[in-house]
Amino acid sequence: MTKNKSKTCMWTDFKWLNEPDDWSLKDDVLQISTNSESDFWQETYYKFQRNTGHVYGKDVGDNFTMQVCVEGNFEKLYDQAGVMIYTDDRHWLKAGIEYNDGQPMIGSVLTNKMSDWATGVFKGDPNKFWLRLTKVNGVVCVKYSTDNTAWNLLRLCPFPNSDKYFVGVMCCSPKRRGLKIKFSDVTFTQPGEDILHSN
Repeated sequence: MTKNKSKTCMWTDFKWLNEPDDWSLKDDVLQISTNSESDFWQETYYKFQRNTGHVYGKDVGDNFTMQVCVEGNFEKLYDQAGVMIYTDDRHWLKAGIEYNDGQPMIGSVLTNKMSDWATGVFKGDPNKFWLRLTKVNGVVCVKYSTDNTAWNLLRLCPFPNSDKYFVGVMCCSPKRRGLKIKFSDVTFTQPGEDILHSN
C-alpha cells in the first residue's frame, strides 16, 4: 500500500471510510484501485444492504461547496466514481458516473433509510469530468461539467440535518476488483448566492 503525501496536499484532514487495499496520494492527486464487492446501497429492489464502497472525505459542519475532477475507465456493470455526503449507513447521497445499460451514465443515489436511483446519458467524455457538491442548510445540490466551464444540474434534494457531515470522493466496483480512479483539483469553498444557476 502506497501512502505518499505531498507537503502542499489539498486533502487536509481527510480520512477513509472503507480504506481500499491499493491507493496513493502524491502531488495532490489521489489514485485508487477498488476492492471487489465495494458498493453503497440500501434495500430498494435488490433487497440487500451494502456499505463497503470507498470514501475519502472529511467532517464538515457548515454549509460548503466541494468540487473535484474525476478520471477513470468505467467498463464493468456498476463501476462508479464521484462525490458523496454521508451521515450514517442509512442516510447519504452519492453522485457521479456509473456504468449501466452498456455505457457510462451520469447519475445519483439518495438514501434516506432506503436508496433511490436516478440516471441518464452522459454527453461528454466519461473518462474525465468534474463534479460540484453543495450543501446549504437542509438542501444538497449536485452539478457536473464536461469541461470545468459549463455546469449542468444533476440533482437538487432535501438532506437530513446533522451536526456534521462526512464529505468526499467515492468509488465502488460491485462486480470486480481493480477499477482505477484518479481524483484531483479538490476544493472546499463557501457556497455562492445562487447554487442553482451560477457557474
